[in-house]
Amino acid sequence: MALEDRQRLGKQKRQGKYGWEELPYWLKGYGDIAYMLRDPKMLKETKFWINTVIKNQRANGDFGPLNYTKPGRRDLWGNMPMLWCLQSYYEYSSDPRVLKLMSRYFKYEQTVPDSLFLKDYWENSRGGDNLISVYWLYNRTSEKWLLDLATKIDRNTANWRQANNLPNWHNVNVAQSFREPATYFMQSNNPADLAASYNDFKLIRNIYGQVPGGMFGADENARKGYDDPRQAVETCGMVEQITSDEFLLQFTGDTFWADNCEDVAFNTFPAAFMPDYKSLRYLTAPNMVVSDSKNHAPGINNDGPFLNMNPFSSRCCQHNHSAGWVYYAENSWMATPDNGLADQLYSEGSVTAKAGNGQAVTIVTTTKYPFNETVNLKIQTAAPNKFPVYLRIPKWCVNASVQVNGRAVPVSSEGAEYIKLQNTWKNGDRITLHLPMKIQVREWEKNKNSVSVNYGPLTFSLKIDEKYVKVASTKENAVADAKWQPNADQAKWPTYEIYPASAWNYGLELNDKDPAMSFQVEKRAWPKDNNPFTNKSAPIVLKAKGKQIPGWKIDQYGLCGLLPESPVKTDEAETSITLVPMGGSRLRISAFPVVN
Repeated sequence: MALEDRQRLGKQKRQGKYGWEELPYWLKGYGDIAYMLRDPKMLKETKFWINTVIKNQRANGDFGPLNYTKPGRRDLWGNMPMLWCLQSYYEYSSDPRVLKLMSRYFKYEQTVPDSLFLKDYWENSRGGDNLISVYWLYNRTSEKWLLDLATKIDRNTANWRQANNLPNWHNVNVAQSFREPATYFMQSNNPADLAASYNDFKLIRNIYGQVPGGMFGADENARKGYDDPRQAVETCGMVEQITSDEFLLQFTGDTFWADNCEDVAFNTFPAAFMPDYKSLRYLTAPNMVVSDSKNHAPGINNDGPFLNMNPFSSRCCQHNHSAGWVYYAENSWMATPDNGLADQLYSEGSVTAKAGNGQAVTIVTTTKYPFNETVNLKIQTAAPNKFPVYLRIPKWCVNASVQVNGRAVPVSSEGAEYIKLQNTWKNGDRITLHLPMKIQVREWEKNKNSVSVNYGPLTFSLKIDEKYVKVASTKENAVADAKWQPNADQAKWPTYEIYPASAWNYGLELNDKDPAMSFQVEKRAWPKDNNPFTNKSAPIVLKAKGKQIPGWKIDQYGLCGLLPESPVKTDEAETSITLVPMGGSRLRISAFPVVN
C-alpha cells in the first residue's frame, strides 16, 4: 500500500466514530458518479476504498467496522449501504472479488441466530436494503440458499405490513423502508406484500403528506398535530424516497412511482442545497420563509440549528445527498421482459444496452425536460434491430404525441401509461415525444383547503426575494457532529443563512369557474450555467394575482405561521405576484391560502 494510502486509511481509523454510515453513504453517490463520468481521479479514489473493504474481510465472512450495541449483537446497518457500493463497482468493473465477498458475507449472516439478527433500531428498520443486495447476488449466482437468507431477513426486519400503523415514524426510515414488503414480494408472490408498500406510502401521506412536493412532514419524526406545510423533511429522506420510487418502478412497472420520483426530484430535492452544491440544510419544507441557524424546536422535532445551509453539519445528509441525482440518471432507462427498453425518467444523456436480438444499441436523449415539453431520442445501432421502445406518459399529461423520423405515429395514450413503439430500428432513427404541459391547480382539502399550482411536473412557489448572509464561523452554527473535518478551510466552505427580503404572506386569487385561468405562463431563456433550479435562472415563471394576509406571520418558533383556513377574507389590495419553480426556491410558499 502506498504511503499516501496508508496515511489516508490511518486518518479514517482515527476518525472512525464518523465512519459508521458516513463513508458508505458518501461512496454510494461518489462512486456511481465516477462510473458514469469516467473521471480518472474519482475512479482512483473510489477504487481505493473498494479495495480496502475487500482486502479487510474477516475470516468468518464479516466485514466493516465492528459495532456491537450489546454483547454478541453486531450492528449490520453500516454494511448495507457499503454492499450497494460494491454492487455498483461490480456493475462497472465485473470484478469477481465482489461476488466472492458478498457470498461469504451472506453465509456469515446465515450463522447469526434470529435472536441477535437485525435487532437494533436502524438495521431493524432498514433490513430491506440488505434484502435488495441478497437478490442482486442471487440474480448473478442463482444459489438457492440466498433465498433462505432473504426469508430470514424479511422475518427479522421491522413490520412494514401494518394496516394503520408504521413500526416507527422517522422520516428517513419511512422513505427508505416502506419498500421492504414489495421487495420480498418478488420472492413470495404474495399480493399482500406488494399491497403493504402501497399502503405505507398512502398512510403517511394521508396523515402528514397533504402538501405539494411529493414528501411528507416529519422533521425528524412525524408527530400527531404537526401536518402543516411548514413541517419539513430531511435531505436524506428525499434521497431515500427517490431511491424507493426507482426500485418500486423496477419491481412493478407502475408509473405511479415514476410520477412521485419526479415530484420529489424536481420540486423538493433541488432546494435542499445551495446552487454550487457546497452546502446543504438538514431540513426543507414546502412552506419555508427563513433558513437560519436558530433552534426551532418544538416547531420542528429536533433541537439545534437545522435550517441553515452548512457544509459540515448533519453528517448523514452531507454524505448521502449525492446519490439522489446519479441514481435518478441511472434509472432513467429500464429493460423490459420482451427485450425492449423503457424510457422512464426523462433526462439528457445516453444509454447503451442489449435489446431485441441481443445486439448492443445506444439511445441518445436530448431534452430540457421538465422545463420543456419535448424529448428527442436518436438510435445508434450497428445493424437493424427489432425491439420495442416504451415511453412513459406522466399522469399529469393529456394528448401526448410521437413522431418517428418526422412522421406522426398514431398513439392512444392517457396519463400514467406507456406508449409502445414496436419497430425494426436502424442507425440514425429518431423519436420525438411531445408531452403537452398545462396549468393544474390542486386543492388540499385536508390541509385548510390550501392549493398548489403545477405546470406539467413542476410545482410553483411564490417568488420571495432571498437575502443570503454568509456566517463568519461555519462550525459555530452547526450541530455537534460538525467536527468530522477539523482541518477544513471554512472560508472555502461557508455557511449561509437565508432571510426573506420581500413579503411572503400572500394568498392566491382564483377564477371560481376555471382556476387554471388565473395564471399566465412566461417562458424565458435557458440559463447559461445550465442550472435551472434558482429563482434568478428559472426558465418558466407564472404570473398571478394575490393579496397579503396580515395575520399570517412568522410564529413563536421562528417558522412560517400555520396556514389560515381557506377561503381567507382580507381587505388588502390585489397585487400582481410571480411564481417560480418550487425546486429552485430556497425560501418558498408552495401551499397557498385562497383569498376572497
